[in-house]
Formats: sequence, structure tokens, C-alpha cells
Amino acid sequence: MRILGIDPGLADTGWGVIEIRKSRSRHVGHGTIKTKASQPAGDRLNQIFSGIRDVIQCYKPEAVGIESLYFAKNRQTALPVAQARGVLLLACSIEKIPHFEYTPLQIKQAITGNGRAEKFQVQEMVRLLLGLEAVPKPDHAADALGAAICCYHTRMASIMTNKGE
Repeated sequence: MRILGIDPGLADTGWGVIEIRKSRSRHVGHGTIKTKASQPAGDRLNQIFSGIRDVIQCYKPEAVGIESLYFAKNRQTALPVAQARGVLLLACSIEKIPHFEYTPLQIKQAITGNGRAEKFQVQEMVRLLLGLEAVPKPDHAADALGAAICCYHTRMASIMTNKGE
């Protein structure tokens, strides 16, 4: 089973794909979809939409874990991130892939066991859980891999067990 994780953003949308076999997760790919601030918002959203559809069509995930909007830190970025999330959710819907939303706290809890973990701790655990030599770069892609792992740990593990994978 393949799971796509997404860390939404208007300037940088991180994505990461993991594969689960025999209850073990392995890294398949990761990257970002970057847009330029000089572009009109509609063009940027279209670029994100097209980019994530390309990722979906290339990797063919069976589920998506996406970070939910978190308002407390920076309210100015909330609207652009919400717009990016909207086109990402639309792409999942068009491709008929079930998606599950997780707060940053839930992702941290699933990855480290501590919902208040620091960013570097989460990234190091992503590296360890996926058996990578280095922390995935850029940060948005590492966060997306964390969302994919969270999706597996919180939603998909029971499904995989029932499938016998």
C-alpha cells in the first residue's frame, strides 16, 4: 500500500510517498511544489493542483494524509494555506483517493510519541522510521513524509492488518 503525505502551502507544498509492506514503512519519494510570489494567486493554485495530480498519477497512492490548517502561529498565512489545501483536497477527490487530515500535534504525537516535539525531533524520527541516511530535504517534504507516516499509524495499520500485508 502507498500513502501520500502532504504539507500544504502556497509558496511550497511538500509531498512524500511511503509504501507499507508487512507492517514496515519505506520511503518511495518526496519533493515540493514551489510557486513564485510574483505569480497571480490563481496561477499558483493551478500549479499546485497540477503538480499534486502529477504526483498522484506517478505514485498511485491509495490514501492521503494531509496536515490540517493551524491558525495559532501565523494568521496572515492562514488564508493562502487554506486555498492551497482546497485545491489539494480537490485533486484527491477527483482522483478518488481517501484523505485523512491531521493537526501538527497529531503528526508529532504519531511520529515521536510527544505532541510537543520540536521540528528537528520529528524530522529525525522520520529519517529513522524510513531508514534514510539523512533527514529528507527540504523541510516541507520531510513534514509531508511525517503526515504519511501519521496516516499509516493512525488510520491504515488496522486496514493493512486485515488485508494481511
